[in-house]
Amino acid sequence: MKRVLVLMLAAAALPLALEAETWKNVSLMDTMCAAKDAMKAEPDSHPTKCALQCQGSGFGVLTADGSFLKFDKAGNDQAVAALKATKKSDHLRVTVQGDRKGNEIQVKSVDLD
Repeated sequence: MKRVLVLMLAAAALPLALEAETWKNVSLMDTMCAAKDAMKAEPDSHPTKCALQCQGSGFGVLTADGSFLKFDKAGNDQAVAALKATKKSDHLRVTVQGDRKGNEIQVKSVDLD
């Protein structure tokens, strides 16, 4: 009986474990610039032009607590596409859905706000 109860609880918890996290209205930044204290202090001043020039270093988001979470390849590709499509010159805020693995996000979607 205990085994059945444990299996039922595990099965019920599985969908919660598989649900992606969402980061809303966070600063999109290339990895190279995210390492600079000046950019971390004022992430909204980070220009689109710089982000595209530094795209080889990869992208990620600067969270509210000051952490930088890197994107996987899929996230980097989506970030580049969003940056190329935008008319914004700075204030690069995004909503990201994905699974966090340590300091990296396995990205499902990146939407420029």
